[in-house]
Amino acid sequence: MSSNEIDPVEYRRALGCFATGVAVVTAVDENGARAGITINSFNSVSLDPPLVLWSIAKDAQSFDSFVAAEHFAVNVLGMQQRDICDQFSVRGANKFNGLDCSEGIEGVPILPAYSAVFECQVEHRYDGGDHTILVGRVLRFEDHKTDPLIFYRGHYLE
Repeated sequence: MSSNEIDPVEYRRALGCFATGVAVVTAVDENGARAGITINSFNSVSLDPPLVLWSIAKDAQSFDSFVAAEHFAVNVLGMQQRDICDQFSVRGANKFNGLDCSEGIEGVPILPAYSAVFECQVEHRYDGGDHTILVGRVLRFEDHKTDPLIFYRGHYLE
């Protein structure tokens, strides 16, 4: 089957067979404004050096902020944080409303609760079709050893 014959709805449904964790990526743009977005496109790349990646859609409202940022944090959400996932999924909203975030490396916002957090410096940016892939070098991390929020076939696993 060629890529011209792939049904995008069926393709997305098939991709949903792969269970993923859910995270919120945060950054600060060149004007000091905070940016945040819910993702499930997070992966480890390398242990030595410690590298991770995630991707952002080129039509995302916060695309320019994230692609220009030199640092970001991946806040892996815990099982009880569906509300935070939803809050950072809404386009155009004040995503940080009501959250008492701490400041990470270079002022990047760190959520007040998470399963794990990875604070990163951008190592590479790659074109990935309708997304840009951001590879970050992990400078600092913390693991709260709680169960993560899992997304599978369009639903959260309980």
